[in-house]
Amino acid sequence: MASRHLARSMAMQALYEWDFNNVDDTKIDEIITRVIDEFGPGFDDKNFVYDIVHKVLEKRKEIDAIIKHAAPEWPLTQIATIDRNVLRIGLSELLFGNYKDVPPKVAINEAIELAKTFGGENSGKFINGVLGTVYRELGEPGKDDGSKKYSPEELEKLPIERRAGAVVMRGDNVALVHDVFGYWTLPKGRITLDESDKDGALRAVMHELGLRDLEIEKKICENQYIAHDPETGPVRRRVVYFLARTSQEDLHLKESGGLVEARWFQKGETESLKMYDDIRKILNDI
Repeated sequence: MASRHLARSMAMQALYEWDFNNVDDTKIDEIITRVIDEFGPGFDDKNFVYDIVHKVLEKRKEIDAIIKHAAPEWPLTQIATIDRNVLRIGLSELLFGNYKDVPPKVAINEAIELAKTFGGENSGKFINGVLGTVYRELGEPGKDDGSKKYSPEELEKLPIERRAGAVVMRGDNVALVHDVFGYWTLPKGRITLDESDKDGALRAVMHELGLRDLEIEKKICENQYIAHDPETGPVRRRVVYFLARTSQEDLHLKESGGLVEARWFQKGETESLKMYDDIRKILNDI
């Protein structure tokens, strides 16, 4: 709606001034008030502007880390100030907002429009690329409680997205991948319609880790949670995990905006890693 677009525009302008002038966080409300008085006198949804800016500042460390991983070729300080803060607004709404109030596609489209209005010639394309990268992985950080946002009836109506992955072992070492949200997790990928879970896991994991040999030993478990597909929106992501082994020492992570690193870890080392609860449980149960 137009009022929300204006609110985001004013939030972006407040964040731009705060960022460009390196203003202390404690002064942000003064900036917001001045921006609203200048660009939105009589605006009746002022709280939305404050909420956006406050959420960005509250989650800035996490958001900036995600930008760093999702756009590794662009150090944060080299991203134009407008683009940097449009990304912060977009990621704040994507990752920490209410999906029913602001659906992911709305958050992305609004950020793109802000970039086109206030940024440079290529800003819209840049914002779309970074947010699209994050959107493809969206659902992972909130998977422990994502289903709570939907009623049983709503859950039943969501399409199912089939994926398969593996706990890949080399002796006592386990292969993990690092995602754009800063979590270490298990390699996995989509299953095609004509593949079995086992065949899909074998193909996807070998491709993702650059493995030349991999042997699937047994099925471990099956997880299901809410994720977001760029084409269809919310989906029930069903992931079947297998135990697999390889003798290959070198890992070659495929180029992916959603993943930034692949490494071997001793099983005892995983306890100190930032991991999703369900992935940690899988590793602990092996």
